[in-house]
Amino acid sequence: MNPASSVKTSPVFYNRFLLCIAGLGGLLYGIDIGIISAALLYLGKTVDLTVRQTSAIVAAVLGGSMLSSLIAGFFAEWFGRKKMVILSGLLFVSSVSLIVLSHGFVPLLLGRLLQGFSGGVIAVVVPLYLAECLSANTRGRGSAVFQFMLTFGILAAAFIGWFYIHQAEAAIHVAANDPALVRAAEDHAWRGMFLSVIYPGVIFFVGAFFLSETPRWLFRQGRIEEANIALRRASSEAESQREMSEMEELALENTQAATHTGSLLQRKYVVPFVLACVILACNQATGINSVLSYLIVILKQAGMSANHAAQGDLAVKLLNCVMTIVAIALIDRKGRKFLLTLGTGGIILALLAIAFLFYGFESHRQDITAEVQREVRENSLKLPSSDIKTWSPQESGATALTVLYSYGTGDRMATLVSTYAETLSLVPDPRFPTQQLNIKRAFLSHVPAERTGWFITFGLALFIASFSIGPGVVVWLTLSELMPTRIRSAGMGIALLLNQGVSTLIAGVFLPLVSTYGYYLMFLVWAGCTVVYFITAAFFLPETKGKTLEEIERQFDPAHLLLPRSTSDS
Repeated sequence: MNPASSVKTSPVFYNRFLLCIAGLGGLLYGIDIGIISAALLYLGKTVDLTVRQTSAIVAAVLGGSMLSSLIAGFFAEWFGRKKMVILSGLLFVSSVSLIVLSHGFVPLLLGRLLQGFSGGVIAVVVPLYLAECLSANTRGRGSAVFQFMLTFGILAAAFIGWFYIHQAEAAIHVAANDPALVRAAEDHAWRGMFLSVIYPGVIFFVGAFFLSETPRWLFRQGRIEEANIALRRASSEAESQREMSEMEELALENTQAATHTGSLLQRKYVVPFVLACVILACNQATGINSVLSYLIVILKQAGMSANHAAQGDLAVKLLNCVMTIVAIALIDRKGRKFLLTLGTGGIILALLAIAFLFYGFESHRQDITAEVQREVRENSLKLPSSDIKTWSPQESGATALTVLYSYGTGDRMATLVSTYAETLSLVPDPRFPTQQLNIKRAFLSHVPAERTGWFITFGLALFIASFSIGPGVVVWLTLSELMPTRIRSAGMGIALLLNQGVSTLIAGVFLPLVSTYGYYLMFLVWAGCTVVYFITAAFFLPETKGKTLEEIERQFDPAHLLLPRSTSDS
């Protein structure tokens, strides 16, 4: 028996339950994105990973999401939205189990890919499900709940990360110089971060069984009576009759149009599809997922301690959550176009400011590759922090030495700060003692004062606030609204494939690029991409506030402009 069909509820209660389950989907997607940020502090210390392998593990969620977002749309069309929601919950729970039990690069990569598959299905199916179930008057706020819970998931991941970082740093301090205890504390920290997020995944998976299938999918399958039941479960009698009437009218129009042309290359299909693809690609080209994934690493590079970087990470992501609430309150009042234009404008200003701050100290890096290479003895390098000052022209202030090296294949990175009583120790892996040490690049850079780190934190806060109030909330709703009924599930999958493809590319090249050119260049590139986003939002995106999906579809149909509106549209 279908659990949903046996539960008799009022529309108000059912809509709240629907939003709770959809919100949990957003929560899981946010956790997918955010949980790696804090885990990166310890993951590389307990699992032997190269720079490219670390980037691959970060990008794996985005890559998995890219692949699954394409097929999710087609499977949602064949098997229904509800079954795909259930599948996404199962994938998430399975991925967390695999990651927690991992002890090497390959199982970690597979676990993160599986986590990405879950996120890709959620990203396609949950907004699609909400758009096809909620009425025109509540669709904006309802779909914004998904984005709010996504940002709350990122915040929850940051809080979990801060909690385990605090525990780990305290344990490391107590362990003093005992390598076994230090390693145990670091290993427990990153595994605990991932394990703690399995519980909302289980609730989402179980709760999805009690949802109804969407009325519009049922209608297109010819299951008219079931579509009527699903409509009445989520809407009042008058609203359900009106929406059923509009579905029947649009189906008749499309049938008549198909007698003349069945091509999908019509203006009413191509224009909204292209708009959605540009918006989805530009959404990731702002750098949002890379900023969220590497936020603690970025703040540490800006001169902050591990604990302060974790606090800054938590503060920025808390702001993300608060501004999403503001956006939810405004989206059905101010409209999609206004918020998207406002948000992209703020993002451009924030990215340019952050790039300027990073350039201020990254532009004075000193290449000392030859000097460090001369310190290699018997295929190893042991360099105390006191030696850094002999190469640094600075009279005062901390200096950081960053070394990009390899033993055999795969680049690795190590950093040593002059003010810490530590030794940079590079020794071959005991399993491969004959591999040769190769110093590929070494440079000195000024470590900025912690106040510079807080200035960059403020810039990131402006970036996150602008993203939250504009692209963050609007993009998912705009995607589901712009896509015409005939191509909605497949079109959303293709657009999200492009979205996740851009995100995966950025995450994959982030560490190699910033290790070579500096962080300022990445922020400049993101600012340039956001200019394209701003122009698209300000000059090409139509306003869809307060319109049914059928009305929005007709807006792109030139033939409809010549016809009188029916009474059901008024």
